[in-house]
Amino acid sequence: MIAMSAAPTGYTNFNGDFIEFGSPEALAEEARTTALDRDHVFHSWSAQDKITPKAWATADGAILYDYEGRAFIDMGSQLVSANLGHNHPALVEAIRTQAGRITNLNPAFANDIRSELAGQIIACAQGEFSHVFFTNGGADAIEHAIRMARLHTGRNKILSAYRSYHGATGSAMMLTGEHRRLGNPTTDGDIYHFWAPFLYRSSFFAENEEQECERALTHLAETIAFEGPGMIAAIVIEPVVGSSGIIVPPAGYLAGVRELCDQHGILLIADEVMVGLGRTGKFFAYEHAGADVEPDMITFAKGINAGYAPLGGVVMTRAIRDTFDAQAYSGGLTYSGHPLAVAPALAALKVYEDEKIFERVASLGENLIGPRLAEIGQKYAAVGDVRGIGFFWALEFVSDAQAKTPAGADAMAAGAAALKEHGVWPMVSGHRFHIAPPLITTETQLEQLLEAIDVAAAAVDAEIFALAR
Repeated sequence: MIAMSAAPTGYTNFNGDFIEFGSPEALAEEARTTALDRDHVFHSWSAQDKITPKAWATADGAILYDYEGRAFIDMGSQLVSANLGHNHPALVEAIRTQAGRITNLNPAFANDIRSELAGQIIACAQGEFSHVFFTNGGADAIEHAIRMARLHTGRNKILSAYRSYHGATGSAMMLTGEHRRLGNPTTDGDIYHFWAPFLYRSSFFAENEEQECERALTHLAETIAFEGPGMIAAIVIEPVVGSSGIIVPPAGYLAGVRELCDQHGILLIADEVMVGLGRTGKFFAYEHAGADVEPDMITFAKGINAGYAPLGGVVMTRAIRDTFDAQAYSGGLTYSGHPLAVAPALAALKVYEDEKIFERVASLGENLIGPRLAEIGQKYAAVGDVRGIGFFWALEFVSDAQAKTPAGADAMAAGAAALKEHGVWPMVSGHRFHIAPPLITTETQLEQLLEAIDVAAAAVDAEIFALAR
């Protein structure tokens, strides 16, 4: 049962001392943390002198607390990973128990909890899978899936969509289709991109979802033909596009991609790192495409243990596993299936099932979050598009609805400030709000979140049209 716990009056620091919020000791710790961060921590995706990272004292459930004791709903589940929120007692206890037993184990050994987790993932995944290779996170899951695909097929080319993000390591970065790959050295020259469906900004001049789906599949078929079907090892696709815009594909698209792969002996790899484990209301998001659609490999991370420790993996069919039955797989990781990461994953799967988290996400997404965001979209001219599924939504802001011109930085900053003022820590990506709270967020907290988004959308709208005047 999901319930709100009493708001804390303070926090326990890393020395084990209890510190009251807002006390001189708390504010001194905040200042020291911030100063040390500025002096010694190099931050990802950032111009170092242009950022002021927020320091947090503690977190609980869907709420983050700063050193003054101010509470903020975690609108983005950190980086869409804290699916079961912060400090979930079952996951914390699983780590504590494992830490008293085995804290580190060479992955060449058999490990009871790792074996159990692999078996449970196989049992839950829609499709005929047999084995799991564990990684430290999503990017290296992608790296190993690509390597396995190439070794299995004897082909080198990999295709992925332009609006996609697959990780920041070598091949994963090249596989990424959007701007974050630009400026990186080309480390994998056998990766090629295509346009996936996105009706709001259609590359195919489509007028409806059916046209968008048909034309996107025709485009993909032509891309395959021109790249040489016999040279393509795999197509990697996010079943619901994540950080590149939260885009749900039209009905029939994933089934069409599967068909094209089958025609040409190409493997289909589903990147479920962000959208798997209940984020869309299913165990894996590709399940929305129907019972007949199954990939050859699945990459996962984030929600598998709600981000309590670094963990990812590759789920594979028996055919791929058997490629390496007598020939060694040329890859490995020191921390593959690390005991302290696997333990909370097993606990998380139990929580997902016992508390019927996926069903709850599907219901609240359809009956509360979606309708309320649609109302907000109708209310403000600056909202160009509302889209999403489950606990995964985007509001796209534009300064010109007809031209679909993305809203500027000042307008989005006004929206972010309004969210913070109303007790929500925002997730703003370019000209979009991404709404991806923990899956255990209470209905009361969701109502508060949606009310804050309404106010923030008004702030974006006002800033855009003030500038226009």
